[in-house]
Amino acid sequence: MNMYVSNLSFHTTVEDLRELFSKFGEVSSAKIISDKLTNRSRGFGFVEMPSEEEGQEAMKQLNSKEIQGRPLSVTIAREKSNSDRSSFGGGNKRW
Repeated sequence: MNMYVSNLSFHTTVEDLRELFSKFGEVSSAKIISDKLTNRSRGFGFVEMPSEEEGQEAMKQLNSKEIQGRPLSVTIAREKSNSDRSSFGGGNKRW
């Protein structure tokens, strides 16, 4: 199960995220998305757990829970599609 975790503190690390979710089961991956220019956290990330049941329990227990002064939002991550990517020049956008 792949989960989208938002409203993270800018001080939250990947290790913090992994530790938080591992209380509910095995975490196969955890990542925090960073700004490409500043390398600073953008305040959201993804956690993947192989067990659907454990993922559901983690989502239930951690959604709205205050971590490092901020209430987390934990939802099922949606699949990335080509339309999710922004285009800089050469796209089908008309100005």
